[in-house]
Formats: sequence, C-alpha cells, structure tokens
Amino acid sequence: MSARRVRRRLVSALMTGVVGALSLLAVLALVLILGHLAVKGATSLDWSFFTRNPVPVGESGGGVANAIVGTAIIVGLASLIGLPVGIGAGLYLAEFGSGRLGWIVRFVADVLNGTPSIVVGIFAWTWLVKPMGHFSALAGSVALAVLMVPMLARTTEEMVRLVPHSLREAALALGYPRWRTSLRIVARTALAGIVTGCLVGVARIAGETAPLLFTALGNLNFTTDLMQPMQALSLQIYQYATGPFEEWHRLAWAAAIVLMGLVLLLGVAARWAIRQRHGAAR
Repeated sequence: MSARRVRRRLVSALMTGVVGALSLLAVLALVLILGHLAVKGATSLDWSFFTRNPVPVGESGGGVANAIVGTAIIVGLASLIGLPVGIGAGLYLAEFGSGRLGWIVRFVADVLNGTPSIVVGIFAWTWLVKPMGHFSALAGSVALAVLMVPMLARTTEEMVRLVPHSLREAALALGYPRWRTSLRIVARTALAGIVTGCLVGVARIAGETAPLLFTALGNLNFTTDLMQPMQALSLQIYQYATGPFEEWHRLAWAAAIVLMGLVLLLGVAARWAIRQRHGAAR
C-alpha cells in the first residue's frame, strides 16, 4: 500500500472521528439541558400542576393550566397565519424567484431572520396593540407569525431546490400546468423537508418571550378570548424565574419541562405522520 493511500485513510479516519465527536457534543448539550430540567422540576409535576391556575402569592401549589392553553392558542394561531405564507413564499422563490422580485423577497427574509424578536414585538405593539387600545393574544400570534415566515420561506426554498428537475420536466411533458406541478409534484416530493422546516419554525416561536411581553402581556386568569391578554408558558417561566419567591422558581422549572415536552411531542407526531403518509403511498 502506497504512502499516499495510507495518508488518505488516516486523514479520513481522523476527520470522521472529529465529526463524530462534534455530533456527540451537540447531542450532549441537549441531554444535559433535559437532565438539568428533570432534576430541577420533575418533582413539581403532578395532576394539579396541569389542571389548576396560578395561586396568589404566599400560597403553595397551583399550576399553569392557563399558560398551557394560552400557548396552544397563541402558537396555533400563529402557525395558521405563518405556515401558509412562509411555505407559499418558499415555493415561489424556488420555482419563480429568479427575477428582481425574488431577490427582494430573499433580501427581506434574510434581514427579518436576523432581526431581534424584541424589535418584532415593538412593531406589533405599534401597529396592533396601540391602535386597538389593549393587549391581546391575537397581537401575540401575529408577532410570532412574523418571526416564523422568513425562516419558513428560506428553508422551504432550499428543500424545494433539492427536488430533481427531471420530475418537473416529466410533469410538464404530461400536460400539467406550472402551478400544479409546483403544488402536486414538487411540494409533495419535498414534503419531509418542508415539514422539518415547519417544526423548526414552530419550535422557535413556542419559546419566544420578548414579543409576547409587548403583545399578549400575560394573564393570571384562564381565558380563551383572542382579543384579551393571554398567558403563555414562556411568559409564565419568565415571570416565575425572575420573581423573589422560591415557590415560583420551582414552578418555573416545571413549566420549562412542559414547554420542552410540548416541542418534543410535536416533533414526534410530525415524524409519525410523515412515515404513515409515505408508507401508505408505497
């Protein structure tokens, strides 16, 4: 065996080891976070934690039922607003975005991706909260949707660009119009990547706090009214973690576990749905 081949194998083995070690470090960070959350907050999880509202200061017990429901409502409405817009923008950029308009959309998306979330919160307060005269869950959902759209647009564009051009050409040759090819052939082929991008977007906004401070504000009472202030898990964690009471700190750790669990459950459900869909197609 030549010295050159031996050197190549050594370099290959070395780089493989480095990549594996870095991958382990990335996984280790998640494991350490989950482990720390479990140690700090697992003992506070019980049935009343999920079914009761916060209690007045000085009383023990209580839960975050209002924050769990509020998170589901705010993030769900933000997804209903942001997912169609972001995915549609990504499909447009990948399929028809070669002109000046496409360049402008990409530039705006990249700028918004780098914009601090608190700036988006101030924007939502100026254009929604101030004209309405009060804080509301609707304003919070709009602010989170604004954060979601540029990320979805860019990730969807990259996933759609990975679809082979031969599929597009085959569909067009069979008489499919361009728009139908994009929706029925291209988007379906890139479905797994698009859903992954959606999960990343939802996971990002689910933990945002700064925009909700300027929009949804928070509410100690249980409410489902979109036009009124509403509590969210991220707001509850912020308020409890910065508070002076040890009982609040204990509940903040428990609420953090719930928030991480919701994101994990969403990811597992989406993976299962994709597998079921592709299994049925086969």
